[in-house]
Amino acid sequence: MNQQYPSVLLEKAVGEFSKLPGIGRKTAMRLVLHLLRQDTATVEAFGNSIITLKREVKYCRVCHNISDTETCQICANPQRDASTVCVVENIRDVMAVEATQQYRGLYHVLGGVISPMDGVGPSDLQIESLVQRVSEGGIKEVILALSTTMEGDTTNFYIYRKLEKMGVRLSVIARGISVGDELEYADEITLGRSIVNRTLFTGTV
Repeated sequence: MNQQYPSVLLEKAVGEFSKLPGIGRKTAMRLVLHLLRQDTATVEAFGNSIITLKREVKYCRVCHNISDTETCQICANPQRDASTVCVVENIRDVMAVEATQQYRGLYHVLGGVISPMDGVGPSDLQIESLVQRVSEGGIKEVILALSTTMEGDTTNFYIYRKLEKMGVRLSVIARGISVGDELEYADEITLGRSIVNRTLFTGTV
């Protein structure tokens, strides 16, 4: 039975919120009704923050992390170890690794993993820019910190084949992360130990 809405505007707002990941129509309704109870300035600030984010957010020209400037704060920090690059799937994974406070190197955000079933190939990811970074010299170690899924392992192997003859150490985070788990959902202690106890990547799993 379809829910009847007393307002077309309410129905439209609920429909837009329910497009967000993990938000069903009931949760969307609660969020919309909550916003309706707020004063106009609060709701306008909320809406403007989303619009401003979409219009003005940048991606770091070095690592492809989200940034307010052309180069993100991590890449621009002279106290970070520029000889080590941690390869992750997305921005959430950068935040997850940073939360462990166990890693002081730089990052490279791929923007996903190779997944033929979803139509995602190597050319759809920031793999060639990683190869370019390594070829420019100065990088001694590349840490492959992708989720321990079939797609993550496939991407690890592809990157390994691209970099194996370039004279850099290739390591993979220790499998303290359960096989099949998404990196962003790992607790900080487990993820931190996985980074610290990373192992040499040999192209096999």
